[in-house]
Amino acid sequence: MLNIQTTGNKSPFPGVSAKAGISTSRYTPWPARVLAAGTVLLSLAAAPALAHGEAAMNAGPNPLVDSVQQANARFADVAVAVSEGYAPIPCVSGVEGGAMGIHYVNAKLIEDEAIDIAHPEAVMYEPGPDGKRTLIAVEYITTKGPAELDGHLFSFTNAPNRYGLPAFYELHVWAWRPNPTGAFADMNPNASCDAVAAKAN
Repeated sequence: MLNIQTTGNKSPFPGVSAKAGISTSRYTPWPARVLAAGTVLLSLAAAPALAHGEAAMNAGPNPLVDSVQQANARFADVAVAVSEGYAPIPCVSGVEGGAMGIHYVNAKLIEDEAIDIAHPEAVMYEPGPDGKRTLIAVEYITTKGPAELDGHLFSFTNAPNRYGLPAFYELHVWAWRPNPTGAFADMNPNASCDAVAAKAN
């Protein structure tokens, strides 16, 4: 950088203004300006490519989601969940929107503390206005941790909590309902408990 003193209203360099009287302007020699402009252009050109790469990565197949779908397809019929010892708890909505849906929980599977991809501790359904239950996700729960399933770490929920459970580790897998916040997020903006609320009213 060069410190240039200017007098009057004209500047000796294009693009550098000067006020009346004596003022000090900072002038960047043109090679440096060209280099800076080139750097900006390169970063702008690279941004779409990076965004495209991230989108492609996010849109790719998810092995764990695929495995969960295959191992638990039988739960599309809620009667199967009931026959295997799962019982419903009230529909869970998010404070900032979205929901988890109605959890059908198997207490025995929580007590055994084992994680089995084909036997999730909870199966989640979205209630419909006609009373139908649509399978949207499963949840794996254990009180032993840290816990993981196929390389995916469980989230920790301390006690006391809204579920009345001791401190536990959990992993949601949104295998049947796309979740814009992530396949393993707790809440899903695309899920709703509205049908339950409407029925109650």
